[in-house]
Amino acid sequence: MWPDLIQKAKRGGLNVIQTYVFWNIHEPVQGQYNFQGQYDLVKFIKMIGEHGMYASLRLGPFIQAEWNHGGLPYWLREVQNITFRSDNEPFKYHMKKYVTMIIKKMKNEKLFASQGGPIILVQIENEYSTIQLAYREKGNKYVQWTGNLAVGMNIGVPWVMCKQKDAPDPIINTCNGRYCGDTFTGPNKPNKPSLWTENWTAQFRVYGDPPSQRSVEDLAFSTARFISRNGTLINYYMYHGGTNFGRTSANFVTTRYYDEAPLDEFGLQREPKWGHLKDLHRALKLCKKALLWGYPSVKKLGQDLEAIVYEGHGACAAFLSNNSTYMEKTISFRGRNYYLPSKSISILPDCQTVVYNTQTIVSQHNSRNFVPSVVANKRLSWDWETYTESIPTFEQLENKATNPLELFNLTKDTTDYAWYSMIITLGRGDLPMRANASPVLIVASLGHALVAFVNGEYVGNGHGSHLDKSFVFRKPIKLKEGPNHIQILGSVVGFPDSGAYMEKRFAGPHRVEILGLNTGTLELTKNRWAHQVGLYGEEAKIFTLGGLNKVKWTKIEGKRPALTWFKTHFDAPEGNHPIAIQMNRMGKGMIWINGQSIGRYWISYLSPLGQPTQSEYHIPRSYLKPTGNLMVILEEEEEARPEEIKFVVVDRDTICSYISDIHPPPVQSWGSKNNVSEYTANNRKASAVLTCPDFKVITNVQFASYGDSIGPVCQACFLLVLLLHLNGLLLGETYLSNSLRERAFNQELGSLSQCEEESGRSSEVRLQVV
Repeated sequence: MWPDLIQKAKRGGLNVIQTYVFWNIHEPVQGQYNFQGQYDLVKFIKMIGEHGMYASLRLGPFIQAEWNHGGLPYWLREVQNITFRSDNEPFKYHMKKYVTMIIKKMKNEKLFASQGGPIILVQIENEYSTIQLAYREKGNKYVQWTGNLAVGMNIGVPWVMCKQKDAPDPIINTCNGRYCGDTFTGPNKPNKPSLWTENWTAQFRVYGDPPSQRSVEDLAFSTARFISRNGTLINYYMYHGGTNFGRTSANFVTTRYYDEAPLDEFGLQREPKWGHLKDLHRALKLCKKALLWGYPSVKKLGQDLEAIVYEGHGACAAFLSNNSTYMEKTISFRGRNYYLPSKSISILPDCQTVVYNTQTIVSQHNSRNFVPSVVANKRLSWDWETYTESIPTFEQLENKATNPLELFNLTKDTTDYAWYSMIITLGRGDLPMRANASPVLIVASLGHALVAFVNGEYVGNGHGSHLDKSFVFRKPIKLKEGPNHIQILGSVVGFPDSGAYMEKRFAGPHRVEILGLNTGTLELTKNRWAHQVGLYGEEAKIFTLGGLNKVKWTKIEGKRPALTWFKTHFDAPEGNHPIAIQMNRMGKGMIWINGQSIGRYWISYLSPLGQPTQSEYHIPRSYLKPTGNLMVILEEEEEARPEEIKFVVVDRDTICSYISDIHPPPVQSWGSKNNVSEYTANNRKASAVLTCPDFKVITNVQFASYGDSIGPVCQACFLLVLLLHLNGLLLGETYLSNSLRERAFNQELGSLSQCEEESGRSSEVRLQVV
């Protein structure tokens, strides 16, 4: 997927790709390195350069990123006397060794700009100021040590530290946030540029969250404002988020990551976010001579109004700002009047003509469609088979301890799961005498989730949240006279990714008791426990072709117990669109396709809106064969209905545009001649330009106008709306003919069955405001 994503980023007006470097995937076992396949860092950086773009390397090695353990490998927790990210000799030893290894690898491949390569910036550490005070003087010393380590690498390109006001020279301190044009206090030395490492395009989501949103108008405003105030670099976090495959997401973070970015999880262009930012980038580049060589000045034009002008060396560019969040304004600037919507910036690359306004979207919009796959869904309704995990007893497990063991240390990040089992013997007098009374099992857990059984029978499940990992599980249980087995499957949903003293975080059951017995509350915490790491299905790898036959699979019949594995086969969905699986009527678990884990799913954890936080899960086409693909699902909860699961193909083939007489002409009608911006198109009026995605053609147009399109129209009353449904292959460039345009303008709602076709580069509709 890399080439397509990089190309779309470049077409969107970007010229730098920024990436973290993930210590825990490159050195999962101490001294054993992995730079193969999707972890081939050198290949990725080279590919960026081959596309004519620069690279920014956020080395960390702590990265946070909502990534498991913030990128730090688990084995680091077991180093004696270690304290992460502090003036601590064991941590500094391993950090230096890793950083040196990565830098050497980049140098050997000549990937730094000083060697002719694409890397122009490198980051050491990550947002350390948020925890620095927790370490007191050791925190201050660590910052200085980290800076000296970086500078001593002699890579010939600048180093940065994000959100680090005391970044030691010559390291550049940078900003993270949503409004760095207003909140950033600036570089800590006058010879350093103003850089924005993370302009958040939305918000990452955790299970239990509603949808995350940030309007492109707000995003564009913050970007234009930062550049207008002498900003040099802006990185969008994220421009493409993607998918947390396997177990790579941090605690409670969804498998889908930053889907609301300009390129969504599937790599499709989210409009108007992608297009409006593309127009912004072009508008800013039209101002490049003035921005680079002009002299800035600021003039107040009224309350919440200002003009920031860069002028000199034969160039002039202006940013007209209305900072009011609720009131539109008309201002006078250099003898002309300019209309400014609320909270907007107009960009004038010649200090005269508005080519872009952050609040006024000229680019097209689209909506995402999940279309059921005919081919892939054929076999899913009848081809399911199951295998249910056995619930282990105390005697069957070897790892014995007085208390339930801590879950992070027990699993060592090799699995999400660990069994806790103990046995108690009850006499007849211990059990409740009343028919309407039942004992209650109580488990206090430090997180993240559990499934409970008594004598092998399912009792229920419980979980914490991203905000509060710990929880208390309470469920009535059935006990019998004689020995009773208490069996708990504890699970984590990713390791922590932020905060001080991460190596001292804990998870798992820490207190167990039974209420409601005749003999009173029975406290079981120190009653001797047995443990097992992982499930048998994981150990046997029954999600792979090699491990499939290590268990006996049966057809689905009747009740579906908890901890059941489901398997089926399917053919690759038709076409070339991205693929997702809708996990309808499922609970919580993991999915494997042809042995590849596509991540955790959690449908039963509903947001406050009453909907799952994530229902669709991305399956890369590269994971699939044309036919006979194996899908295996581990379901933790009872009564799952895999028959309801559906494969879908994903598109953004419904597009529309909105235009009015207050919109500026498309920024594409401007160009640069002799480093001076000027119109290159004959027509300077606002127009809606609609382009099909993925080399398709427009097959249907719905058109509506409001106001008189021939006579005079009042400002903001002339509206144009287009809704297009697209399919098919590239047949040529499509325009609305004059006759069709005239007919559409004379109807309040006109429907066009098909657009006239002409040969050309892409499928496109142009509608001109007259």
